[in-house]
Amino acid sequence: MNNLKQILIYSMALTISCKEPIQKTGESADGFDYLAEQFADLRILRYQVPGFDSLNLNQKKLVYYLSQAALCGRDIVFDQNGKYNLAIRRTLENIYETYSGDRETEDFSNFMVYLKRIWFSNGIYHHYSADKFVPDFSEGYFNSLIENSDKSELPLKHGQSPEDLMHELIPVIFDPGVLPKKVCQDQNKDIVAGSAVNFYEGVSQPQVESFYNEMKNPQDPQPVSYGLNSKIMMKDGMIREVVWKMDGMYGEAIEQILFWLDKAQTVTETAGQAATIQKLIEYYKTGNLSAWDEYNILWVKDQKSLVDFINGFIETYDDPLGLKATWESVVNFRNNEATRRTEILSNHAQWFEDNSPVDDQFKKKEVKGVTAKVITVVQLGGECYPAAPLGINLPNADWIRKDYGSKSVTIENITYAYDQANLKTGFLEEFAADKEEIELARKYGFRAYNINIDLHECLGHGSGQMKPGVASDALKNYHAPVEETRADLFALYYIMDPIMEELGLLPTQDAAKAEYNRYIRNGLITQLVRILPGKDIEQAHMRNRQLIARWCLEKGRENNVIELISRAGKTFCRINDYDRLRLLFGELLREVQRIKSEGDYESAKKLVESYGVKVDKYLHEEVLSRYQKLNLSPYSGFINPELIPVEEEGEILDVEIRYPVDYAAQMMHYSRNYSFLPSYN
Repeated sequence: MNNLKQILIYSMALTISCKEPIQKTGESADGFDYLAEQFADLRILRYQVPGFDSLNLNQKKLVYYLSQAALCGRDIVFDQNGKYNLAIRRTLENIYETYSGDRETEDFSNFMVYLKRIWFSNGIYHHYSADKFVPDFSEGYFNSLIENSDKSELPLKHGQSPEDLMHELIPVIFDPGVLPKKVCQDQNKDIVAGSAVNFYEGVSQPQVESFYNEMKNPQDPQPVSYGLNSKIMMKDGMIREVVWKMDGMYGEAIEQILFWLDKAQTVTETAGQAATIQKLIEYYKTGNLSAWDEYNILWVKDQKSLVDFINGFIETYDDPLGLKATWESVVNFRNNEATRRTEILSNHAQWFEDNSPVDDQFKKKEVKGVTAKVITVVQLGGECYPAAPLGINLPNADWIRKDYGSKSVTIENITYAYDQANLKTGFLEEFAADKEEIELARKYGFRAYNINIDLHECLGHGSGQMKPGVASDALKNYHAPVEETRADLFALYYIMDPIMEELGLLPTQDAAKAEYNRYIRNGLITQLVRILPGKDIEQAHMRNRQLIARWCLEKGRENNVIELISRAGKTFCRINDYDRLRLLFGELLREVQRIKSEGDYESAKKLVESYGVKVDKYLHEEVLSRYQKLNLSPYSGFINPELIPVEEEGEILDVEIRYPVDYAAQMMHYSRNYSFLPSYN
């Protein structure tokens, strides 16, 4: 689970309805308007693709074909996130296109916010909290929308009437008690039965665990990722696994993905890239998980190609058991100049591993295939759109990482877009403890944050090893927060090390201090704006960040390493001893690595539940109040660039890139042109 699916930490979050006009500063350093739209708790941004015009024609064609494949899986994600999502989305889109009533009302405005939120979250569940969001309009108004829209275009099942459809969908949309959570993480409940994610149907947690435990061989040194690409359901009294493949579930969308992958094969840059795409095609056709592993090995080995991509069922964050993967895609090319810094880290990977504070038995004796690069994203798809990752470290299979290595990337045109969009929002000034902290952030923040991502992805996720016989899913629902904690701690421990200056990666330790300030400030205070009053923290990255910050606050109390201070009724955090804090990061890293390496579920549970879940009620209320006055939206996502092939007599002569500004127009374009699945699967 190594896709750094965290939205830039500067933009933290409360689910509030932003009804005031958008505050556009227009003060990005390059003059590009990054902010397109703002509503609810969301900002819609744009990102640029510097260097695209320098690609040769075949590379542009390859990017275009892979980008088309990235868009063809969109319906899959909607369906995976909940079995009613496609029917609800299509019903609302039909209203958007055909409603004949008054569109200049508050109710219709609220309808549009609800539809846009569904587009953003790929369904009716918040993309970060996994809570179902309920519309700010009534059932009665919804019925009037249906009555005044074209009923012939509703997503009706065979023999179903519009009235029957509404009877089915209205409780799902409006009743907070019906399917309330996409992913249930309550340790006191059956987390499979309590999750609305469409990976399971009619089965319990014990049944699923038993089903897959019977398949596993603890002595297998190269186990496939059981359950990664399938749905489990009870049918005729038997548990059945339905595989996602060309002639199986999601076949209609996968067939379209394969169409574009076939075209991509005709313009590959290297033999290794061609072999990689061919193996991915085989996997999609057969659903064979051994083919998936073979694809990942080929993908890791292909280091020469400038253009690269991910495409498939990859990350397991949205499965309560951490088994089944959500579909995603990212199309990119290497930023050669910025990649020099990640190559430095890769070349010194063994030094970092050898000098890690973890127990020697959990260190890799020989670090293999650690490669890292900085990339420029051209297209986001599936679970990576509109909310984008900042870094990626794949593949996820521990044995592949150990025997063949991994690819780590930092997505710098995305981090740059976030940075530019956050200029002069007032967020830093509101929550930083003093002017010195603000000055450090402004001087070194962007550079230090990117180095932190490099360390997290390139070395953190790739470090350490499992004890023989320990299953990769031994930590179950705590795997994701523990793994992200481990990678964050690795990065935090080393960013303050003198080697960062020796290697020329940071100019001074003040840059590392800026990153420590940001991280602790976020873990203790600012990320609380992403939590609704009375709620616990549930998202894996948020749990891991609070876990680290709260643990260090508690363990460093005797030496006053970190303190919370109050000034004019506002709470701030201040780091008093950066060197001792680094030692605390190392101490916690040692324990977290042990937990992962030994598959110590009980220790993982205790650590996460003790430090990563519960929120200080009074601090939370204060932070929400301060944040709301800034009139910001805490979560951000993107409008994709458009790739336009320039053709003559069916031959592509060039591919142009454009930067649209209309979020709704892009979403409707995708729904009209890249929607291939039936409304119920």
